[in-house]
Amino acid sequence: MSSAVWVTLCALCGVCGGAVGRALARRGPSPGDPPGEATFLALRVAGLAANSLRAGLTRSAARRSVRHLRTLLGSTGLAVATDDRVLARDGTGVPADEAVLADVSAALASGRLRIVRHGVVVPLTVEERTVGALAAYDAEAGAALVRTAAEVGRWMSGQLELAELDASRRRTLEAEARALRAQISPHFVYNSLTTIASFVRTEPERARTLLLDFADFIRYALRRAADFTSLADELGCVDRYLLLEQARFGDRLRFTVQVAPEVLKVDVPFLCLQPLVENAIKHGMPGEVRVVIRDAGPEAHIWVEDDGIGMDQEQLRAALAEEGAGIGLSNVDLRMRHLYGQDYGLMVDTAPGKGTRIRLRIPKTRSRVVATARP
Repeated sequence: MSSAVWVTLCALCGVCGGAVGRALARRGPSPGDPPGEATFLALRVAGLAANSLRAGLTRSAARRSVRHLRTLLGSTGLAVATDDRVLARDGTGVPADEAVLADVSAALASGRLRIVRHGVVVPLTVEERTVGALAAYDAEAGAALVRTAAEVGRWMSGQLELAELDASRRRTLEAEARALRAQISPHFVYNSLTTIASFVRTEPERARTLLLDFADFIRYALRRAADFTSLADELGCVDRYLLLEQARFGDRLRFTVQVAPEVLKVDVPFLCLQPLVENAIKHGMPGEVRVVIRDAGPEAHIWVEDDGIGMDQEQLRAALAEEGAGIGLSNVDLRMRHLYGQDYGLMVDTAPGKGTRIRLRIPKTRSRVVATARP
């Protein structure tokens, strides 16, 4: 493979700080390299392999990436394996699975690159933990194949590290959603059922309606949540929550909801609004709670406001640090930052005696979420 290809791969890898790439750049391009062609090839092939490897070291990811990896290596045969099975193979000259696993086991036991008969095996690591190996086979395991396999192995390990970060981020978001659902249950369920029970004898039809609202709210809040739901569904949850709370507080609670119709289909984080409305009721009673949602070009802007007692800066810091029970602001703030980036946390305007105003910014397109949130 040409020096220009490896300059590009070295830049993509970053493990050696670019030293190998700089050395190749000083040596100059290989004779006959068309201007820009090798760089394009490296970017194209590395990108195709990276897309698959970002799913982690699975059988399907290995099968999708193995052909591209062999192109990068320029070897006649290639295998990707864990310590107990061959995940994928491509090309010719790759021995039977038993022989590949024997080669891989020896490399994994030493934790270092190992030259085997007609090939080279490179351990793949994630956070200093060996997860598998890349085994390249050719007519002979010359110095060029050894160097190339070592660099591709380091690059693969970097991609697998990123896959682990993505998986960790998803687990964090799922845990936060589960924690939020658990937070809703204890204090809200008891109050709602007590309120409904108070209407059973005096206003049975209203009690029936409220019980259906309660069931719909709980079904939504406790479902197996994806990261996102539509703004229309999220507002439906908020609407039922407000009806139940108004039945409890009566005329002491007033609320208005103003929504720009064009943003109803925008994807929003699951259960991102209800905790903010809950906070507004907690700090705004008696008084008015307002939910305002506007179209702002590439984003939807959401305000949840109350005209209640407000908070001082110490109370606000405690709320965002989750030191106050049942507030939920910390959970929403962390999820917004994880999903969209640090610039998308909650913006809170509050002061004692002046109410509280919380603002959310939601990008309309999911591609913007990936671009801003991916490490």
